[in-house]
Amino acid sequence: MQKDPAINVLGDALQPCSEAPLTGFFRDAHCNTCAEDQGSHTVCAVMTAEFLAYSKYVGNDLSTPRPAFGFAGLKPGDRWCLCAGRFLQAHDEGCAPKVQLSATHRRATEIVPLPVLKEHALPVEET
Repeated sequence: MQKDPAINVLGDALQPCSEAPLTGFFRDAHCNTCAEDQGSHTVCAVMTAEFLAYSKYVGNDLSTPRPAFGFAGLKPGDRWCLCAGRFLQAHDEGCAPKVQLSATHRRATEIVPLPVLKEHALPVEET
C-alpha cells in the first residue's frame, strides 16, 4: 500500500494525531491514507463521551476494549483518526467531536467540507 502525500487540510505537512493510543489506518500516529483505506481514516478527532456513545449507538463501538486486537478502547480526551464519513454523520446529528486541523489529512475534504471541519477545530493552543 502506498501512502498518499502527507498533507493536512491547511496545506502543510501532516502532523501526528496520537501515539497513545496509537492511531491511523497505518497505525503510524498520523491520519495518513491510501487507496485501500475505504473508510478514509483522515480526521484527527478528540473523543468526547457524547461522540463515543453516539458511535456505539450507530454500530461502531470505539470505547470497549478489544484485547485480542491490541485495542484498549477509547476514552474522552483521546485523539483518534476517525473515518471522515462518521465525522460528517456525527456533525449532521449535532455531536461531532473537536478536530485537530494540522493532523487531519487533506483527503478528508473529499467527504467533509473544509468549513465544517473548521467549525469543529480546536483552538490553536490545544493542538
